[in-house]
Amino acid sequence: MRVRSGGQEYGGTGAPRPSVWVRRALARVPHRVRREAVAGWAAARGAERRTVVVEGLLCLLTASFGLVPLLLVVPARPGLAVLEAVWAVLLVAVRRGRPVAAVLGASVLVVGVNVWTVAVAPLVVMSATRRIAPTRRAWQVVGAASAVVGVLTVVTAPFRTERLAFQVVGNAVSLVLLLVLPALAGTLLGQRRPLVSLLRERNAYLERARALTAEAARTEERNRIAGEMHDLLGHRLSLISVHAGALELAAARQAPALAGQTELLRTTAGTAMEELREILGVLRHAELAGPGDDRSGDGRGTREDIAALVDESRRTGSAVELDWSVPEGEELGPRTRQAIHRVVREGLTNVLKHASGAPTRVQVRSVGGGIEVSVTNAPPPVAGLSRGGTHSGLAGCEERVGLLGGTFEAGALVNGGFRVVARLPAAGRSAAGPSSPGRPTAPHPLVRPGPGGARAPLPDEILTWPRVLGSGCAALVVVLPTVGFLVVLLVLAVLG
Repeated sequence: MRVRSGGQEYGGTGAPRPSVWVRRALARVPHRVRREAVAGWAAARGAERRTVVVEGLLCLLTASFGLVPLLLVVPARPGLAVLEAVWAVLLVAVRRGRPVAAVLGASVLVVGVNVWTVAVAPLVVMSATRRIAPTRRAWQVVGAASAVVGVLTVVTAPFRTERLAFQVVGNAVSLVLLLVLPALAGTLLGQRRPLVSLLRERNAYLERARALTAEAARTEERNRIAGEMHDLLGHRLSLISVHAGALELAAARQAPALAGQTELLRTTAGTAMEELREILGVLRHAELAGPGDDRSGDGRGTREDIAALVDESRRTGSAVELDWSVPEGEELGPRTRQAIHRVVREGLTNVLKHASGAPTRVQVRSVGGGIEVSVTNAPPPVAGLSRGGTHSGLAGCEERVGLLGGTFEAGALVNGGFRVVARLPAAGRSAAGPSSPGRPTAPHPLVRPGPGGARAPLPDEILTWPRVLGSGCAALVVVLPTVGFLVVLLVLAVLG
């Protein structure tokens, strides 16, 4: 009994006839081809331009390598040789998106008549098996491709002039050298890729952990230094300020001529106490401030601030002249202004210590988009009155100016005087920038750390560099017999 439904005939068991199944499968072929073409076009449009160009050049090179030699050495079946060249181009194009189909399709090239496309088969297999995971599945596909080679060898035997035994031996050797060995190299390289990615990820993690550990250690050290400074210097400065106030009151009654000096002593002690508090706040809360947040220097580096420093020096008996030629509309960064304050203060302090009473000139001017600050003093009126020093203040100024991207110079003049000069950018560079010493930055996850990066040992069960390099070296050794075999085949084809 047969039932006809929808134009199809079914037997009594309900199973379709073989002819109906074949027609149905053939009817679906155009739909599948069209679907694959649309998916391939969408993938090509979504890929990077560099990838599209490289793939296009590879396809063009494959077509040239498979077709051009046919013009010089005409094969016995030129039509079939051209079809094999076109098939090789298709395999190169689909090896990335459809690696399983590429490996299975490469079996056709192994038993083909176009010897020039044989050189493409191992490259396609090696590139495709790299992208098949897990490794067991890749070898299953290679086994299926080997079975296809065996079937094609038997099917095409009547159409060849060689004996079947000779064809079986030759195709078996080609199968090992052109399919199995490239698949082994591809699986090794496929295992190497995740190892490299894992190594980079682990190195980035270790580098980040090292940076966080160093930052925590710096924070702890800053807190310790802040506590020591508060306990020692804070107490001493408080005593100085109290005694200076008492001395000011006594001098106002008993020695009015010294009233100005005692007032300067008291105000200087108070200013030192305020600066100490600011420094302690920076030490304890530096991690909370942003790169451009420098509140401790908001009121410094202005014309009024530098004029106040000059007035303090004049009250000690020094002849100090101020030359401020910075335009009013020019914007100065907070760190630049603070650096101006530090350089001027250090220069005036050096004049007071080493050349007290010498005429001094403080100059702040705009030069080439930046700021030039200089403190120049004449020779001391009395030789040998220098109190000596450790030059730590000048070293600190040089370091501060260098962090901002400027230059610093200090040295004696020909006439016996001394000059301190600093050239600063108007905006200033963040002290937390890449040039700051001791401030590590988090690396890109795919960037390998430099010589100063983390060198912590990795667990043996994860990976090591020899394991990563060993995969590539083993793949290279495996490919060498394939290259030699291809060279022999191509030479024989040219000579034949």
